[in-house]
Amino acid sequence: MKDELVWRFVETVGEKNALLPSQDLTHYTHENRDMFVGKTPAVLKPGSTEEVSRILSLASETGTAVVPQGGHTGHVGGAVPDETGKQIVVSLERMNRIREIDLSGNALVCEAGCILEAIQKVADDNDRLFPLALGSQGSCQIGGNISTNAGGTAVLSYGNTRQLVLGLEVVLPSGEIWDGLRRLKKDNTGYDLKDLFIGAEGTLGIITAAVLKLFPCPKGKSVALCGLETPQHALELFERANHVAGQSLTAFELMARNPVEFTVRNFPAVKLPLQEIYPWQVLIEVSSNRSEEDASSVLQPVLEEALGAGVIIDASIASSIAQQKGFWQLRETMPVAQKNEGGSMKHDVSVPIHKVPEFLSRADHIIKDEMPHARICAFGHMGDGNMHYNISQPVDADAGEFLSRQASINDMIHDLVIEMEGSVAAEHGVGRLKRKLLLRAKSEIELQMFRSIKEAFDPNNLMNPGKLI
Repeated sequence: MKDELVWRFVETVGEKNALLPSQDLTHYTHENRDMFVGKTPAVLKPGSTEEVSRILSLASETGTAVVPQGGHTGHVGGAVPDETGKQIVVSLERMNRIREIDLSGNALVCEAGCILEAIQKVADDNDRLFPLALGSQGSCQIGGNISTNAGGTAVLSYGNTRQLVLGLEVVLPSGEIWDGLRRLKKDNTGYDLKDLFIGAEGTLGIITAAVLKLFPCPKGKSVALCGLETPQHALELFERANHVAGQSLTAFELMARNPVEFTVRNFPAVKLPLQEIYPWQVLIEVSSNRSEEDASSVLQPVLEEALGAGVIIDASIASSIAQQKGFWQLRETMPVAQKNEGGSMKHDVSVPIHKVPEFLSRADHIIKDEMPHARICAFGHMGDGNMHYNISQPVDADAGEFLSRQASINDMIHDLVIEMEGSVAAEHGVGRLKRKLLLRAKSEIELQMFRSIKEAFDPNNLMNPGKLI
């Protein structure tokens, strides 16, 4: 890209709010696991919707591709420029203001660069809950969460990010601004345009602000960790808990033996409250708008009956808020703990909830046949059917040799997921990593509708090209 054009882009935000290749751009050009490493002639950091509009107007005029970027915590290469060095990166990190909080309407208006944890805190300070919860919540940005339709640990009760958004402000590829910051619970005036941008991974425009749903803060929670023999027992426990607790069942996390062992081995401060590490563990949480005692009165009988019926082997109920956090720390530390065990193959997939035990059994057979000494590291959100089916290298194996089989193993696991009517991208999105998978996972009519939407919004393919579509 010619210097003259680069400087025209820099002038849209001011020189102090732009980074050039002479500076360290690693954070903006490298995917988290270095699976994708790109180049860019400039990183622009707009401070307002109007500056984003000027950037995209210039991009439209000059035919320049743009890559929107949030907290850059993704796992599929969705926010990384390509290797040509011709794609401008637009980071929303400076657009981090809370514009308004509406307590009567239980809504919060914020800019796309707000850190998720900061939004959670503002809600909590006002005795409200914003339920989206992720391991990366200390650094991920809400614009990225919306653009990938992020999931997390609270989907069971509150839904994905899509269910938590009332309205959006978006800058279109032409530079035009769509003000859709409505906070209506009911609006039947045609197509719901905001839903096109949620999960679109920046391929249709740049989200600059959002209206988010808030909820009353739970007055109490009851959290337990259970030991079980099989995923089928976990499914039986889920059905019992869901029948009794209903919407107050706010989490149901399933964890195999290996990821638990990895966590307590690599993070000694994380304590296991059970007598031993069982073949499977379930972290279960019930919330109440009345009191902690009320939540406990719902969960405890469920566990007692499950124990008596042989559904669970052992259970420990947290006796304090500190213990509840400790139980959750076990689950939330797992992704990091696995890194210390060497090379790993990761699969973010979902199947219908009742098929989770079958999926885990069939997937295990595939891996044991293909890689007998590999360590299966399965954990995830069983309450919504989303499992992180990861595979760690054998002890003392060569990581490179292990990972050389990743493509064929991925194909086998994803073929199984597709056969079981599941999703090959449950909550992390498609990005660049899984783009070709859509050819197998989606029908031709679905793909054609995708392409038609992309063509209608971005006919010149300037918005995050090479991702998703």
